[in-house]
Amino acid sequence: MAKPTSRFVCQTCGATHRKWSGKCDDCGAWNSIVEEAVSEALPKSVATGGRRIDFVALSGASSDEQRFVSGIGEFDRVAGGGLVPGSATLVGGDPGIGKSTLLLQVTAALSQHGAAVYVSGEEAVDQVRMRAKRMGLAQAPVQLAAATAVRDIVASLDLPEAPLAAVIDSIQTMFVDTLDSAPGTVAQVRAAAQELIRVAKRRGTALLLVGHVTKEGTIAGPRVLEHMVDTVLYFEGERGHHFRILRAVKNRFGPTDEIGVFEMTDRGLVEVSNPSALFLGDREGNKVSGAAVFAGMEGTRPLLVEIQALVAPTAFGTPRRAVIGWDAARLHMVLAVLEARCGVPLAGRDVYLNVAGGLKVQEPAADLAVAAALLSSLNDCPVPAETVIFGEIGLSGEVRPVSQMESRLKEGAKLGFGAAIMPRRRQRGERGEAEIARREISHLGELVALFERESAQPRRPGPRDAAPAKGAR
Repeated sequence: MAKPTSRFVCQTCGATHRKWSGKCDDCGAWNSIVEEAVSEALPKSVATGGRRIDFVALSGASSDEQRFVSGIGEFDRVAGGGLVPGSATLVGGDPGIGKSTLLLQVTAALSQHGAAVYVSGEEAVDQVRMRAKRMGLAQAPVQLAAATAVRDIVASLDLPEAPLAAVIDSIQTMFVDTLDSAPGTVAQVRAAAQELIRVAKRRGTALLLVGHVTKEGTIAGPRVLEHMVDTVLYFEGERGHHFRILRAVKNRFGPTDEIGVFEMTDRGLVEVSNPSALFLGDREGNKVSGAAVFAGMEGTRPLLVEIQALVAPTAFGTPRRAVIGWDAARLHMVLAVLEARCGVPLAGRDVYLNVAGGLKVQEPAADLAVAAALLSSLNDCPVPAETVIFGEIGLSGEVRPVSQMESRLKEGAKLGFGAAIMPRRRQRGERGEAEIARREISHLGELVALFERESAQPRRPGPRDAAPAKGAR
């Protein structure tokens, strides 16, 4: 029987199929199966001819940890304190979000301490120079190249005087000439990344790979690519906002879920040392109902962000539930707990929830702040003045403690907030250092009663009480 000369591989998950089909049976993706040629060379046996490995003890002496520090504080924070020699970092993000801009700034900063290489497979050298000139980096000693052949790139990096850092923009444009498939396919991405990572670890070069993302927001190509590298960073942000967030989702040399905040300007990305002030810069204080300030944690950094809610009577048979920046499933859970455990009527109302500034909040500690924003909008009663809120809500309505409560309170006190609505501490005698008034609650019903009392009091004039225009009825 003749051996097959081609195979059909899913470009989303890497699964192999015997024939082409419109849908991948493994991951369910449509139109993702591509025909790839199969090498005719027979695999050699690995049972013989190998070299014996020298094993060492786990308790042996190791060299001190060394890192390449770029001087860009937000990037170094996410990387765990700097780039480790011989490490491979994958940076993904939406098109036009600023991946190339960020890495060009990082390369320019690292070039002040040693040789740094920037290889572009998507732009010509003159185009990279134009961008560097606009950002004020034209005089940085960065070595540029426009190449896509992995064999040529490896030959240029595999030298005794290897560069300190190398950027490959992007891994989907690289190709290995021993494979017949097109650049960007599963086989090409996997082989190109493997060769580049191998030479980086052999020569101690910090390798930074740019990765495209799919419409679902995941890095395009085989999932094994994220397992091959040491660090995976996602560059996030909304086009309508001027800030960007660099988030670590995997890091073998530092903490995960760490974030760095940058502001996009006409001269590139500028790091934001105090992101809480950025996200709360346009707040209207406690004048408007439906807004609550959440004291969250992103990695090791406390972060204050405003959560906005609008509860309105519905005009349809099925109420709408619209969420931006938070998990829609958790919103449905909070609404169900408010109605079932606290008797708050929400079944016949539209609910709109938004995290101001475009930040995506992921931790469950935002449950209590979301509930406060919903109750504030429902009762048309602003949240108590200068108050931060955090806490996790259980299905029975209990408010559970969350981690690093003192760090959240200190961040609120630093920005001028004088009170906090938070869960009860585990130990009654426990007291923190943050000078802030604390209202501790153990059940969601206490928060509902607080807003009912506030709404019963005379309300100060607000935007809704403005005098009608002349001639209005």
